[in-house]
Amino acid sequence: MAFVQFTRVSLAFGDRDILKDVSLNLAAGSRAALAGANGSGKSTLMKVIAGQIHPDSGDRAVQRGCRLSYLPQSGIVHSGKTLREEAETAFIGIQKLIARMDELGAQLEQSKSDTKQTAQLLEEHHRLHETIENSGYYQRSQRIAMVLTGLGFSETDLDRPVDEFSGGWQMRIALAKVLLEAPDILLLDEPTNYLDIEARSWLESWLQDFKGGYLLVSHDRYFLDVTVNEVYELFQGSLKRYAGNFSNYERIRKVELEGLLARYEAQQEEIAKTEDFIRRFRYNASKAAMVQDRVKRLEKMERIEIPESLKKIHFSFPPPPHSGRLVLTLQGLGKKYGSRQALYGVDLVVEAGEKLLVVGRNGAGKSTLLRILAGIDPEYEGQLSLGSGVSVGYFSQDVAETMTGSQSVLETLEAEAPLELIPKLRDMLGAFLFRGDDVYKALSVLSGGEKSRLALLRLLLHPVNLLVLDEPTNHLDLHSKDVLLDALKAYPGTVVFVSHDRAFMEALSTKTLELNQGRPRLFYGNYAYYLERLAVEADGKTEAPASGQGSRSTSRTLEGFGVSQSAQAVQSAQAARSAQATQSAQAARSAAVYRELEKQRQAQIRRLERQEAELLASLEEAETEKARLEADLARPEVYSDGTKVRDVQSQLNGILQKIDELTNQWEQIAQELETVRQA
Repeated sequence: MAFVQFTRVSLAFGDRDILKDVSLNLAAGSRAALAGANGSGKSTLMKVIAGQIHPDSGDRAVQRGCRLSYLPQSGIVHSGKTLREEAETAFIGIQKLIARMDELGAQLEQSKSDTKQTAQLLEEHHRLHETIENSGYYQRSQRIAMVLTGLGFSETDLDRPVDEFSGGWQMRIALAKVLLEAPDILLLDEPTNYLDIEARSWLESWLQDFKGGYLLVSHDRYFLDVTVNEVYELFQGSLKRYAGNFSNYERIRKVELEGLLARYEAQQEEIAKTEDFIRRFRYNASKAAMVQDRVKRLEKMERIEIPESLKKIHFSFPPPPHSGRLVLTLQGLGKKYGSRQALYGVDLVVEAGEKLLVVGRNGAGKSTLLRILAGIDPEYEGQLSLGSGVSVGYFSQDVAETMTGSQSVLETLEAEAPLELIPKLRDMLGAFLFRGDDVYKALSVLSGGEKSRLALLRLLLHPVNLLVLDEPTNHLDLHSKDVLLDALKAYPGTVVFVSHDRAFMEALSTKTLELNQGRPRLFYGNYAYYLERLAVEADGKTEAPASGQGSRSTSRTLEGFGVSQSAQAVQSAQAARSAQATQSAQAARSAAVYRELEKQRQAQIRRLERQEAELLASLEEAETEKARLEADLARPEVYSDGTKVRDVQSQLNGILQKIDELTNQWEQIAQELETVRQA
């Protein structure tokens, strides 16, 4: 069985540990996702697995003959060939094997029979023959057409020069080539970034049928749920495995992170108290030893870090201006590009507060309709009426690309944000992946993805009552999508949007408008309900599902298996659910035990902290009394009287002994407190 195996692999960039003793095994049949916060090193780990980056230490083992293919996030550009010719280059490796097999054939013709060398040549020749046969090389024309069509290319695209395709389509070509290589191990870094919903669905099916193993990075929850059965999380350089799909990983990880967050908050409180103690007594000579001890404690403390997703960021839109009940009215709306009819006879009424999702295959006219609704494209047929008091905000990648100038990201937002949102800008920028010094970047140096995120955030700061959003979730990670989704769901205005993120579409939409070759159909339910209706139609039934809001599980079942599932599929689904329920129950029991132990630990910490505070207060009183007695000894009426000197000295000796005892007790309590805190 083909495999790639890592053992205790480490990698550092400067003083930052990217990977720390990471171990991983990918084999034929692996269905794995790689999770982690933005910037945690997921792409770096992918490159290490692919052999493009060499680790500082550890072992990387790849089985002899194992073929591995890697798709990076972006940056691939093709030129000089037609699309068909470029796709053919995916078989270069097989062509080399054919050449080698021909060489072996020539050697076999000249070799003597029944020798050890002949047997070795025959064995290698047979192995190469099987590899070539299984690669689909001799059916490559059909495979090329099938893969390219599945990823959204038309038949007429096959003979177009690849130079004519835009950046997103260039990455689709790269994905097609990786899939056509049919490797043993497949590494895909954000493969869904440039795919519409139809292409994503096709890729899901392809991966489910794929015989090799794969590791995926994606910010699409649904895509991961239906394609993986294990998740590796990269967190602070360490890699941990979780069995089950992505939703199961999130459930188990949530329990773990609650404990991590409790420890983080306790440590932050301890740090604040320690720093306060240092500030109070820094210049007190009698407390020098204690202050120095606290300083060393802070320096040695292993700081707990929490993922960005735990740093809950919530923001709300500025209150939208009031509008009439009818926000948009379309009558016979159409649009032509030359002889091609992009939209045809769209009749639609959108009411205030609705969240209308526009769906359809690539080229169906979704973006065209949104540009018309936003007033960007005034050339159309039919009528479009905005309701009373309607103000429109529009987002698209094209709008984002126009941003330029020397103004920084933070300055741009500060100049435009309402006063009440100014204090929240840093958190909001962090939610949209502008962290640290990123906020000081000039607009002119931002990448396409950064411009897209900033343009979306700028739009959300303006008080409008109709948002028209074309692919708002592109270039956002899972945490950022959650922040945006929460804000849009709470937004009292109206939203018309296009998205290719299924979970986002289902959670936000209240109605669904389908465009099929420019012709509209309106469904009075969310995206899950829309899929249920399509499944019912495909099964030849005419009745609609009873519910207007379809569940994700139902839509997933209908889309994946059809209404009449096989008994085997049902049993498999039940077994998967049972396994996930068991894991969740185990995680819950572990969490309950942890919470009880943590409760006891926190109670012990509070008791020791009270004792420590009491001892410090007693020490402070003793130090004050010591200073008073030493001052008395310096007074003439005391040091000239032997009796008084003996009396004051006796008191001073007693207070010095008390200080020693209190100091010893404090050191013991401090040591015990440190031990409990680190438990």
